[in-house]
Amino acid sequence: MAVTLGARSTTEDVLSGSNLRGKRVLVTGVSAGIGVETARTLAAHGAQVIGTARDLAKGEAAAAQIRKDAAANGGSFELVKLDLASLASVRNCAGQLLRKGEPLDVIIANAGVMATPFSYTTDKFEMQFGTNHLGHFVLMNRIAPLIRKGGRLINLSSAGHRFSNVDLDDPNFQRTPYDPFLAYGRSKTANILFAVAFDQRHRERGVRAAAVHPGVIQTELARHMDPSHLENMLKQMNDQLAAEGKGPFAWKTIPQGAATSVWAGVVAPAEQIGGRYCENCHAGEIVPDGVMISGVSEGVRKYALDPHMAEALWRKSEEMVGESFSR
Repeated sequence: MAVTLGARSTTEDVLSGSNLRGKRVLVTGVSAGIGVETARTLAAHGAQVIGTARDLAKGEAAAAQIRKDAAANGGSFELVKLDLASLASVRNCAGQLLRKGEPLDVIIANAGVMATPFSYTTDKFEMQFGTNHLGHFVLMNRIAPLIRKGGRLINLSSAGHRFSNVDLDDPNFQRTPYDPFLAYGRSKTANILFAVAFDQRHRERGVRAAAVHPGVIQTELARHMDPSHLENMLKQMNDQLAAEGKGPFAWKTIPQGAATSVWAGVVAPAEQIGGRYCENCHAGEIVPDGVMISGVSEGVRKYALDPHMAEALWRKSEEMVGESFSR
C-alpha cells in the first residue's frame, strides 16, 4: 500500500524501497543541519553524493556518518570546498566540477544563511541575497551543462519568502533601512524565482527546477537570531494556529526537514514540481497577498512565482555578477 507523505514524513519515509545506485547528486551546505541529512540519506540509498562546505574541516567532521552509511549501501560521498559568499570560490568550485565532467542527476541548493547582521559578501553584495541567491545563481548556471536529461535543480527556500518580495532597485540595502528578516525574505523569494526561471530555460531538454520549504527546524541556521525574537515569533505562530482552531506549533526533526528536498529531487513526478514551490512533500498552493498565514501554515505568495519577476531577477542577477547566462 502506498504511503501518504506529509508534514511529518522523514527522509526514510520518502525513500522507502528506493535504489539510487547510478545517480549522482550535488548537495550544497553539508557541514550541518538538513544538508548533512539530505546527503546521508541519498548516499545510504546508493547515490554518489558530492557535498560542498565552506569549512572543509567542519564538513569532514559532519561527513563521518554520511561516509559510513554510503559504504554500507553502495553509495559514495566526496566533499568539495565552496564559499557562496565569494564568487571567486563559486567559480573555482564550478571549474573543478566542469573539469571532471561527471554528469549530475540532481542538484540540491541547500546552503544558506538567515537573519544575519548587516554585512557584505566578498563581492560587496548584501550577505543574505549574495549568499543565498547570487552564489547559487552563478554556480548552478555554470554547471548546468552537467545536468543530465531528466535531471533536477532543487532550491531551498522558506516560508520566510512571505516577509518580502525581491527589491531589484535596492538589492544591497543602500537606501532601504536594513532589517534581517526583510533581507532574508528577499533572498528566499529570489530562490523561488530563480527556480521558476531556470525551469523555464531547461525544461525543453528534460531538466526541471523547483523550490522547497523544509519546515521550521532547530538547526544552527538560527544562530544569528535573538532568543527573545524567536520566542516572540513562536508566540505569534501559536496565536495564529489557535485562531485557526489548530494545536500548538511543533518543530520538525532534521529528517523531517530534509524530506521535501529529497522528495522533490528524486521521487516526485517532474510535471508535479517543475517551476513550483513545494512543502510537506507536495506542491504548495498560492495564497493571496492579503491573506494572513502563519509561519507554519502552508502556501506560497503569488509574487514568488511570477514569471515576469523571475526574468527581471535573472537579468538583474547577471548584471550584479557581471556574467551572462544565455537561454
